[in-house]
Amino acid sequence: MVAGKPDFGTVRDWQPACYRARQIGDTTDAAARRFFTRFFRPFRVVAGGSVEGRFTGYYEPELQGARERSARFSEPLHRRPSDLVKVPLGRFRSDAGGETLFGRVQDGTLVPYHSRAEIARGKLAGRGLAITWVDSRVDKFFLQIKGSGRVVLRDSSILRVGYAAENGQPYRAIGRDLINMGAIPREEMSMQAIRRWLAENPTRADALMNENPSYVFFRTLDSLRADLGPLGAQGVPLTPEVSLAVDPGFVPYGAPLFLTTRRPAVGSGRRGSSDTSTVPFRGLMIAQDTGGAIRGAVRGDVFWGAGDRAREVAGRMNASGRYAVLLPRTLSPGS
Repeated sequence: MVAGKPDFGTVRDWQPACYRARQIGDTTDAAARRFFTRFFRPFRVVAGGSVEGRFTGYYEPELQGARERSARFSEPLHRRPSDLVKVPLGRFRSDAGGETLFGRVQDGTLVPYHSRAEIARGKLAGRGLAITWVDSRVDKFFLQIKGSGRVVLRDSSILRVGYAAENGQPYRAIGRDLINMGAIPREEMSMQAIRRWLAENPTRADALMNENPSYVFFRTLDSLRADLGPLGAQGVPLTPEVSLAVDPGFVPYGAPLFLTTRRPAVGSGRRGSSDTSTVPFRGLMIAQDTGGAIRGAVRGDVFWGAGDRAREVAGRMNASGRYAVLLPRTLSPGS
């Protein structure tokens, strides 16, 4: 069992297995199973005495945008500001693990960076930070939750953007706010349900989104091939139904994991409906990404790719589940 922030070893501990993986010419599922059985052992991940956690889904969103600001394209996707300071606490305390603070220096003191509401009111205006301009604040909001996506520009070219940094403010799930308001029943909560509420309540949409003070900054991914997935936080292209977003404070990037959970049964109901049918989903995943809502040891976000099916599955996925981390046989993580 793995609890707390275990020791996942060093590069040297992983090198023998990685070397053997590069020698495998057979790419079948059976060959992969033989490889992991021979070189790895599973350790169930536990948090607060429970192996059960929450698993959701995400996809690569597509937005409409332009290089220049206009009446239609007025919402900026910001690059990382020069005054945003990143502080890896592990450099100051050995027990901090991968915990990181973001802030800005004011009068010689590190203070919280501007919140979403403050940025919406113009705190970053006039600083030349816009990578591009999009036509929907709601689409931008969900892009920031997902962490990466593609923007279709007016000349039909594609600009891919990915996570660069965040303001360090705590993430607040507006879906929970809508449940508490009685706007959406808990059993009907999904990304699609949130989008419907925002579209049907335009005068209240900005205020609700600003309840989430977390704000993500982007970078361009122009060099990424069109046939590859977006770059995850690990710096490699994501693979649909294989890449998993995790909390890197508990699970290191690149770690193989065996996940057991459930996913929405696509096609079992009208698109965008409140259908809650699910089917089992289990298999080998690789920890390659993170997100503002992914916090805790037993918490994950499955990447489903791009397109209508990916959007439908990701938007409706919200299930309990469990996973085991696969470690080289020479390692025993302890607690």
